[in-house]
Order: sequence, then structure tokens, then C-alpha cells
Amino acid sequence: MSNVRTTYHQRVAEEKRTVIVTAATSLFLELGYDRTSLARIAERSGVSRATLFKQFPTKAALFDAIVTESWSIADEQDLPAAGNVVEGLGTLGRRYAELLGRPQMSDLFRIVIAELPRFPELAQAQFAQGKMPYFDSVRRYLLSEHSAGTVHVEDVDLAATHFLGMISNYVFWPTLLVPGWEVGAVRVAEVVDEAVRTMVARYAAT
Repeated sequence: MSNVRTTYHQRVAEEKRTVIVTAATSLFLELGYDRTSLARIAERSGVSRATLFKQFPTKAALFDAIVTESWSIADEQDLPAAGNVVEGLGTLGRRYAELLGRPQMSDLFRIVIAELPRFPELAQAQFAQGKMPYFDSVRRYLLSEHSAGTVHVEDVDLAATHFLGMISNYVFWPTLLVPGWEVGAVRVAEVVDEAVRTMVARYAAT
């Protein structure tokens, strides 16, 4: 019975956490990070202040949670095995495109860009806790392929930047600048495949 109660309470806590994060994201977009208080977030999410403070003692901690959840992938720790660079980069590219296609991702970037002059720490959190871990996964994968002899990459940081940039520059950044910009699933797949082919043409071992 105790296990049942524990599971129930965990589920309730997770549901409240989701509601809080959603409400906070909405308010940050509407009012800005500075003008959004934890009390206002508690009111919007329909939870008590005590419940909110228990999960997120500070507004910075709440923003960190938004970043972490926006970039989370269930299998993010599972790098593709070295040996087939087309398949491996394809997997990483599709994961990245899926991340960038999430509605909360564009919301997150809009918050960071709008508040950058006054709160540079938001951009630092976005980079260090969001973008950088995924960049590092691509970097580690390229190193493993280099060690396996399937590719020859002298500058893995630059190669990882090029690969992710080829994807994000088409499927994500225009959404922040061009009203109504949408990229369908078929086109996303084409963009990822073309990025993979470009990488293979440049780095595949001969």
C-alpha cells in the first residue's frame, strides 16, 4: 500500500511540476522575466505558493527547469555506435530537429533574446544546460567515429557546429524571424539527410 501511495504522490508532483513550468513559460513571454513573480506563477498554475516554493525555491531554478525540460530527450545518453556514420549522424540530426521543432523551444529562445540585456544569466543557462550538452553529444560521436577510422575530423568542435548549424538554420531560426514559417516532416527529413551527406562528403575516411 505504501508503494501505491508513493507512486500516486510522485505522479501528482510531476503533474503539478508540468503545470507550473507551462504557466511560468507563458508568463515569461507575456510579462517578461523581471515582471513575473513566483506568486503570480503560483496563481496562474493553480497551486499554492508553498507547493511552488517546494519545487522551485527561486525564479532562476524555475527557468533552469524550463531549459532542462525543453532540451530533454529520453534516450539522449545513448549515442549511436561508431561504424556507420550515415546512420549515426542521421539519428543525431533527427533528434536535434525534433528538439528544435518543439513549441516550447521557440518560446524559450524568445524569452532569452528579449531578456538578454538585463538578464544575461538566462542566456548562459540556455547555452550551458540546453544547447551545450547536445552539442557535446555530437562532438563525442564524431570523436568515436574518428577513432574507429570511419571519418577524419581534425576539428570536432567546428565539425559539430557545422552539422547542427545546417539543420537549425533551416528548420528553426526562421521561425523566430519569419511569420508563418513552418517546415513539414518530409522537408525536415530532407534537410537532415542533406546535412549528413555534406558531412560524409567532407569527413569520410578514404
